[in-house]
Amino acid sequence: MRVVSICPSNTEIVHYLGRTEDLVAVDDFSDWPPEVQHLPKVGPDLSINMDQVEKMNPDLVLASLSVPGMEKNIAELEKRKLPFITLNPNSLREIANDIRTIADALGYRELGIEKAKRFEAEVRRFQTFSDQIKTRPSLYWEWWPKPVFTPGGLNWLSEISRLAGAYNIFETNPEASVQTDWDEVKSKNPDHICMVWVGVKEAKMNPELIKKRPGWLELAAVKNNRIHVLEESLFCRPSPRLLEGLEKLIKMIHQ
Repeated sequence: MRVVSICPSNTEIVHYLGRTEDLVAVDDFSDWPPEVQHLPKVGPDLSINMDQVEKMNPDLVLASLSVPGMEKNIAELEKRKLPFITLNPNSLREIANDIRTIADALGYRELGIEKAKRFEAEVRRFQTFSDQIKTRPSLYWEWWPKPVFTPGGLNWLSEISRLAGAYNIFETNPEASVQTDWDEVKSKNPDHICMVWVGVKEAKMNPELIKKRPGWLELAAVKNNRIHVLEESLFCRPSPRLLEGLEKLIKMIHQ
């Protein structure tokens, strides 16, 4: 199979299946596993160079709708009649389904069933841990600072929060992505602030800026020095690596 992945989470699922060797090209943001960094790049996920994709003569393109704006990639794949599948998971259960879907499309159906079961078993292990937590701290996940965007109840980060023995302060909002403001966040007074700015590396995020927002010095998270700069790659991509992020989150908030 000649496979082109145009979204990092899809690339990571292929790796989870142990089929990285099937990839012949990836999008610019696919940086895991390390060996894919040496593959031909076909552009950033919102501006995929479809001429390049077509030149790779793919047997399959792994597309996604996980970020608003990716719809134009789907339209272009259809226009060019390139073989593709589209993934758009919002939950860990849907990620397990995608593991099976990609494996099936690659011709490894039984492998997909086995790997999905392993992933689901890991989720159950975390659920057992979560069930034992009595006092649950509140988490504010910051995807973007201005305008302020944060995950809602439909997003996997609400699920990750619960599995970590905590809760997302915006989990009651039904959307996957919530636009809010600093005042509303302040009114919810989170115990922890988790900075995961989409597309921004940790070194470029400054937690000191949080303290300069009006009234935020009074927040429990700020008073207790619980402002965390986290790897966007472990929390903002719907792939099995979310469980690696979950492990880190548990150690961070229950230390």
